[in-house]
Amino acid sequence: MSEQQQFKYIVRLFGQDVDGTMKVPYALAMVKGIGYNTARAIASKLGLDKDRRLGELSDEDIKKIENYLTDKKIPELPTWLYNRRRDYEEGVDLHLVTSDLIFYVRNDIEREKKIRSWRGVRHSLGLKVRGQRTRTTGRTGTTVGVRRSKAAQPQAQAQPKAQSSGGGGSSGGGQAKK
Repeated sequence: MSEQQQFKYIVRLFGQDVDGTMKVPYALAMVKGIGYNTARAIASKLGLDKDRRLGELSDEDIKKIENYLTDKKIPELPTWLYNRRRDYEEGVDLHLVTSDLIFYVRNDIEREKKIRSWRGVRHSLGLKVRGQRTRTTGRTGTTVGVRRSKAAQPQAQAQPKAQSSGGGGSSGGGQAKK
């Protein structure tokens, strides 16, 4: 009975609520800035069982996970797992999570807009940035249809008059089309 009372269905992790019924790597991957592979590496470095649910972990284990990423570095992990290598301002490898990651990305975009780089110009115009095609996709605004020319409009109006004044019914209209 005490195990059921200890199980937490919602766990507070890095300032956001995470589903406690998920397995540890998948639950960690729900945090912005942590992918599945990084979550598995963190769990293995901390000695956590990957098959346990996040709600089954003790408060000490959850604090251990949070403390592992607080200094923006993941000790004993290769730098290619970091999400911000060779930071522009500090020049070191960082791994950012939640609001820190959003803040740094927003600053990067603003810096690119300020120096008027190609990416910055694309961001400021609201266009695709990474070389995707834009001829048919990524369109915004009202839809634009095909307009009929003015020459085609009188012909469309003249045809119903000719069919109604034909007198003989539908058989005369069918022969005229052939």
